[in-house]
Amino acid sequence: MTQAPTPTADTVRRLVRSLLKEGGESSGKGTGTEGPDVRPVGEGHEYTWWVGTRHVLRLAPDRDASVRRRRELRLRDLVRPQVPVAVPTSVAHGDWAPGLAYTLDTLVPGGTADQHDVSAVGEADLAGLLSGLRTVPARQCETLGVPRTAPRSLEALRRMAVHAAERLAAADEFDAARLHQLTAPSAAQLAAQPGTAVLTHHGLTGEHVVVSADGRVRGILDWTEAALGDPAEDIAGLAVAVGSPAAVRAATLAGYGARPCLRGLWLARCDTVIRLTDRLDGRAPGDLPLLRTRLRRTWEPILLERVTEFKDDETEP
Repeated sequence: MTQAPTPTADTVRRLVRSLLKEGGESSGKGTGTEGPDVRPVGEGHEYTWWVGTRHVLRLAPDRDASVRRRRELRLRDLVRPQVPVAVPTSVAHGDWAPGLAYTLDTLVPGGTADQHDVSAVGEADLAGLLSGLRTVPARQCETLGVPRTAPRSLEALRRMAVHAAERLAAADEFDAARLHQLTAPSAAQLAAQPGTAVLTHHGLTGEHVVVSADGRVRGILDWTEAALGDPAEDIAGLAVAVGSPAAVRAATLAGYGARPCLRGLWLARCDTVIRLTDRLDGRAPGDLPLLRTRLRRTWEPILLERVTEFKDDETEP
């Protein structure tokens, strides 16, 4: 795979200057170099740039990412009428280097779920998101090239998390006994049910959930990892982004029963234990305070896990 050139401020400025000029738009205060004010979104995001105060430029770093970026443009148009929160709108798109796609999007105003707590009304916004995704026709998604993904094995994930929790316990980061709540029989009961695949965002981290200061959810960013698959993955993502209680309440409002809610909860808990362990052991990058915060969010207690008993013939939407 050809290595993409690392974008510089001059590269970005030359690109967006022509785009915004063609659209007759101004991107904010100039920099004295006859171009818009551009800056990377943050460390580790060298392919995503703020452009003035109203736009975000996202550059694909390789050809696989370019395929997902181009598919995202069409998918956002399909999703937008079905959900009650903003989905970014592209004002320009094309190639920024041979075979490498870009999209210049309007900025969705607000902070992130890592900066603001979600209110009760914000939980209703998230419920509308989950409900809306269930209504998007799978056939239309497949026509756009949205992939199908098989449900993950919660039992396999549980075994990995048990070993990771022991490492965290030795580092005084986590009480490994907390994972004993998820036994092998419980994991089997929480297996994904046949015929429940829906369109999932599949990347609902805190930075992709736009939250205003009053706790409303204003938008959902970055649809490049969307897939037809297990709805518990989005419930898990929300547990990491906004905390387990808010995620489960939103999923319940969206019509999901106990099984997918608890499956999402335990996917999130196992994932955050494993990710923090990988970071501490140097196997993966990541912001340690943020990883610890995500672990804490997913392990917030919820009433549902204390009162739920499954029957063998129980089904879920």
